[in-house]
Amino acid sequence: MNQVPDILHIDDQIIVINKPAGLLSVPGLYNKDCAYARLQAVHGELHIIHRLDMDTSGILVYARNKAALTAVQQQFEKQTTRKVYEALLIGKLKGNRGCVNLPICVDWPNRPLQKICHVEGRYALTRWQRLEQTENFTRVELYPQTGRSHQLRLHMLSIGHPIIGDPFYAPESAKENPRLMLHARELDFNHPSSGERLAFVLPAPF
Repeated sequence: MNQVPDILHIDDQIIVINKPAGLLSVPGLYNKDCAYARLQAVHGELHIIHRLDMDTSGILVYARNKAALTAVQQQFEKQTTRKVYEALLIGKLKGNRGCVNLPICVDWPNRPLQKICHVEGRYALTRWQRLEQTENFTRVELYPQTGRSHQLRLHMLSIGHPIIGDPFYAPESAKENPRLMLHARELDFNHPSSGERLAFVLPAPF
């Protein structure tokens, strides 16, 4: 039996896990093995609130009933959750903080890739802050205001500093690194039944 991801929190409403890099959040078209399926096999009823890319590690929350699904999903849609990611970028990033506001849409001929598109793209906003820097890489905190597919990966690429180990947008780097250096480090939201503010922190494994 496939290993169930590490559980950070579990009650009768939600399950919060540490999703490892390389594992899908939800079933794919051809690959049905995913964090959702592994948890459902052990814990029963489960509903998908949000997703992390297969290559991204970090905090992921699922609902255990439909009322919890609606309550938490609305928080993501209304942007009342707080999300912090950590990433290693290729090269030396100029400045201490910044913002990328570029619309994103599917790159249909090259799916699952996405692309920046000012005609068909949907609004996407990412704020970033530099944490440390060497000659070869920059460590940053990323604060996505929206949740578009590949948003952080594309937005960092757009400023000339793709995420280290990205097989889609920095394939040469991916050959030299075992994983995408992107991690969902912090997530805050209100508990669906008690309303209590929950705050999860999971340090980056790189």
